[in-house]
Amino acid sequence: MEIDEKLYWFGFSLFNGIGPKRFALLKNYFGSAQKAWQASLPELLKVGLNPQLAQSFVEFRQKTNLDSSFLRLREKKIECQTIDDKNYPENLKKIDNPPFILYKKGEIKTQDSLAIAVVGTRKMSSYGKQVTEKLVSELVGYGLTIVSGLARGVDTIAHQTAVNCKGRTIGVLACGLDLIYPPENKILAEKIINGYGSVISEFPPGCQAVPGNFPARNRIIAGLSLGTLVIEGEVGSGSLITARHAVEQGREVFAVPGPITSSNSAGPALLIKQGAKLVENVQDILEELNIDNRTKNIVHSAKEIRAENPEEEIIFNILINEEKHIDQIIRESKMDIGKVTSLLTMMEIKGMIKNLGNMIYVINNR
Repeated sequence: MEIDEKLYWFGFSLFNGIGPKRFALLKNYFGSAQKAWQASLPELLKVGLNPQLAQSFVEFRQKTNLDSSFLRLREKKIECQTIDDKNYPENLKKIDNPPFILYKKGEIKTQDSLAIAVVGTRKMSSYGKQVTEKLVSELVGYGLTIVSGLARGVDTIAHQTAVNCKGRTIGVLACGLDLIYPPENKILAEKIINGYGSVISEFPPGCQAVPGNFPARNRIIAGLSLGTLVIEGEVGSGSLITARHAVEQGREVFAVPGPITSSNSAGPALLIKQGAKLVENVQDILEELNIDNRTKNIVHSAKEIRAENPEEEIIFNILINEEKHIDQIIRESKMDIGKVTSLLTMMEIKGMIKNLGNMIYVINNR
């Protein structure tokens, strides 16, 4: 696309009130974004814009310098990508109402079309953290790109695990790329941008993460992916909105069951009742997506963990099915506290187990 035409696509994305559907209507009616941008008020009314919106657009257009705005975009090292560009993500292009423009930092590669969305609650439990790390590390091992919303909780762990496993990941924001939200994920976003994938948004620089932006963001998360995996979330949570978008887009939905005593299990349970694929291991996902196990990435191979002595074997047997607090381990092992503490410390150093926090331990089977 010629830079002059792209400039006007960019201009429309700056105006809050003209989304993908209205933009397509205007561009098709006038023949180009440039002609639509330059249309008179009577012409805009003739297309069908309501008078208040048309007047607001004309006033916005008069006070907006597109050249200087576009220059600031480049100064911030943000790429502007339209749906007509060759490198626009193919999965996203296939959904209804795709963004007509994307802002991007980092790189989206052809291989990122083999992607899965991993979403869940911001108030993640230790169980949710463990499940996210396990499934994401294995999915990365099979060459899948992890898509999520860079939010607190499950999203953060999904992105961080993908980076730790040297995989690919895409973060989708509900704000401008110059306003990373939440702010504590700025460092994680920079890691993703610098070699592990991309951070993208349909919202221009300067746009705040207001509540109304999140459902729109969620449709992009689902749209970039072959399927959406939900790990923990209450009924009515944003992760279920993402799952609904996936269904509407004809994509797969996966859900991880959890303890019935936890409110975080209610969302996945509802999805499973509605027909989502119940996930107990990575094979459940690979089979549904028709991904051959032989495509497993050589970069990642799950190491087999073995106890090196009888005492470590006791600890393994205690942790074989679930995470446990050190007090439980001491009671079940019938060893004294000093011995158990020493064993846990050495096994953690060896990478055999993990401390999930608050002295809760689990087998490190990533």
